[in-house]
Amino acid sequence: MHEYDKLYINGQWAASSDPSFIQVVGAASEEVIGRVPSATVNDVDRAVAAARAAFDAWSATSPAERAECLTKLHQGLVERSEEIARIVTAEVGMPLKFSLRIQAGLPVAVMGSYASLAAEQREDERIANSLIVREPVGVVACITPWNYPLHQIVAKVAPALAAGCCVVVKPSSEAPLSSFILAEIVEKAGLPPGVFNLVSGRGATIGEALASHPDVDMVSFTGSTSVGRRLSVLAAGTVKKVALELGGKSASVILDDADLPAAVKGSLGACLLNSGQTCSAHTRLLVPESLYEQAVSLAVELGKSFVPSDPFGDKCRLGPLVSASQRERVWEYIRSGIAEGAELLLGGVEPPAGLTKGFYVSPTIFGRVRAEMTIAQEEIFGPVLCIIPYSDEEVAFRIANSSIYGLAGGVWSADEGRALAFARRMRTGQVDINGAPFNILAPFGGYRQSGNGRELGRYGLEEFQEIKSIQLKG
Repeated sequence: MHEYDKLYINGQWAASSDPSFIQVVGAASEEVIGRVPSATVNDVDRAVAAARAAFDAWSATSPAERAECLTKLHQGLVERSEEIARIVTAEVGMPLKFSLRIQAGLPVAVMGSYASLAAEQREDERIANSLIVREPVGVVACITPWNYPLHQIVAKVAPALAAGCCVVVKPSSEAPLSSFILAEIVEKAGLPPGVFNLVSGRGATIGEALASHPDVDMVSFTGSTSVGRRLSVLAAGTVKKVALELGGKSASVILDDADLPAAVKGSLGACLLNSGQTCSAHTRLLVPESLYEQAVSLAVELGKSFVPSDPFGDKCRLGPLVSASQRERVWEYIRSGIAEGAELLLGGVEPPAGLTKGFYVSPTIFGRVRAEMTIAQEEIFGPVLCIIPYSDEEVAFRIANSSIYGLAGGVWSADEGRALAFARRMRTGQVDINGAPFNILAPFGGYRQSGNGRELGRYGLEEFQEIKSIQLKG
């Protein structure tokens, strides 16, 4: 049982003004595994005031001083990485062997990258008689989701601190425990009071209070498109800067000259990672009609190997979903796919055999999916793959760009130049060619209703900066 009874505000652990707590339920056990305070609007005011009071001094520190602080945070994350992985696996359900590499490993890598980038920030630029300088945006509200709970926090906090901003973090109420570990690491590292603040609570209360707060200069939000729209409206009241990383319905496009077994395997893996609870998951598999039957056979056979099981088991490849409500949401989409005429090739709404506890959904594959179907248009956020046949490359291009989203995608071809040409036409923030690996120094973010702004690397740091032009007479 992981119990936290205080918020982290102004460099101290402080009781919430509400004595109640939020219970954290384990994805596999369905039992309470922890609790955190339920913060109030008054607590938000205290945290924002602390960040505002700390901003002038923190923003005046040198890049080297900030880099030193981030290095200490990086070391703290390394020291507690196994503990972080185990907590996130318990909360979210990602298999532990993946959590060690992703849920704990990514925050370590990202924090380390910003320890370096903090010391390598752009120098002032001269354009004719103007001096162009970059300055921290101010107080930043970091509002984060449950699917990659610590990674999403670090992807905001690290660049914000590197830029000279102060932060107020509002973690997801479904997976908040790792954020308290980060607060403990911040305390041990000796960051100045008010630079980092943590308030846990319900999004409808705490998230909205932060988005509308007059002393918050920027909101950085990762989560659903519907909530992103709401926070944008609230932020507009004070015309604050908003960065959004929202939903996705990413297409993995197999061209007719691709290595089909490798393409199907890579696409299915990119769909089922974290039980499909990934905003950039490749949930639409576009296949030439001539290769459709072969692709279906490969996908179904591979899908059978993703047997849901205890995420702490050594052989687990597919864990549970985060909650009962998320499981029911995914089952509703599966029912919708069946009702709209898609071919159910694998899985469905029956609970996996032998699992009496846990929010499990069987890996589900639909065939002969039409681009206009609900399951091909809306983000399911579960282990569901839609296979869509296409007649020619132009049709594939139109289908790939047919959703309201534009976060990620993939292209598979024996000719890298051909794949690159197709990738350039996809209206999406990032595209993997032939299963190329994720790069934490490259910008991450989306087009259209997948959001605006970018995270990670130099581009992520620049999101937390304002640009000033100083005109010089001589």
